Amino acid sequence: MTTLSIILVLALLLVVFGLLFRLQILTSIFSGSSTREVSISNRVNAILCLVFLVVGGAWFAWSFVENFDKMNPPIASVHGLATDKMFWTSMIILGIAFVLTQVLLFWYSYKYQHNDNRRAFFFPHNNKIEVIWTLIPAVVMAALVFAGWKEWTRITGPAPKDAVVLEIMGKQFNWLVRYPGRDQKLGMVNYRLIDAVNEFGFDLSDQNGVDDFTAGEIHVPKGHPVLLRIRSRDVLHAVYMPNFRVQMYAVPGMPTKFWFTPTKTTDEMRAQTSNPAFNYEMACNQICGRGHFAMKMTIIVDEPDDYVAWFAKQKSFSEQNPEVLASFKQKSDKLVEKATAVPAAAAVVIPTAAKASL
Repeated sequence: MTTLSIILVLALLLVVFGLLFRLQILTSIFSGSSTREVSISNRVNAILCLVFLVVGGAWFAWSFVENFDKMNPPIASVHGLATDKMFWTSMIILGIAFVLTQVLLFWYSYKYQHNDNRRAFFFPHNNKIEVIWTLIPAVVMAALVFAGWKEWTRITGPAPKDAVVLEIMGKQFNWLVRYPGRDQKLGMVNYRLIDAVNEFGFDLSDQNGVDDFTAGEIHVPKGHPVLLRIRSRDVLHAVYMPNFRVQMYAVPGMPTKFWFTPTKTTDEMRAQTSNPAFNYEMACNQICGRGHFAMKMTIIVDEPDDYVAWFAKQKSFSEQNPEVLASFKQKSDKLVEKATAVPAAAAVVIPTAAKASL
């Protein structure tokens, strides 16, 4: 405690001496007894501003061109074209404003470097300029926001009735995918039923879920709407499919959704990229723990006929895990036995008030 007190006292003394020194300099300047010489560093710093503008701008341009393909993977969805168009429209407008303001900033720093023979011009207010630089950004930003809102509303609106539906569930640290069976209806799930075998929490007492199946990779048909029903089992995740321009959070306790229409099969994209090993990918782009890097899943875009053939080969969860289905049937049989064991006189109880009304 004593050491800390000594350190604080010394720090306060340094501050006091610094303020006294500064006060002495200010007093001499106001009294006219002090003159300040401008060193060569003033000129050097002004030139360095221009050097930074030119070198920094050139480096930025090179970096942008060099990494353009990495930042913009080929588009493979209908709405991806619209979102990319909107993105680059915003980037062009903001880029023009950014370049203009940065050039003026560094050029003015050079042009108006300190000069003892020049006095600053006092320009406190101009209504016309303020109206211009307020209205133009307001109108441009309003147009960009409206265009974004319109596109976002279309993307997140109701999916077409004939859309292929699948459910994606994120958990530390992998993805689980569930498809409806031939009835095209996803059955109920219950988190209380989750275990090492039943990771999704299938409630097989719901007949709609008996034919549901899981898959180790996502298959979707080309040219057909696909509706993703998204949820999380533990922490915040995010469904990110860069080639389809799809991103949606997977939030615990709050189901989300996103629909899109694939436009290129996996084979077509392999040919376009000249990469025979190419695969579409779904990743989690929200840091969700130590195993975050492992949250990836392959997406296969098939021709419609190939998708139908793949779908027909899939076995339902109940077919692959008959013991789980058997346990549900056993529980159901016990409930039926309990119901039938209730005495007839006690099976239906009519309140006295109801009897009087009868």
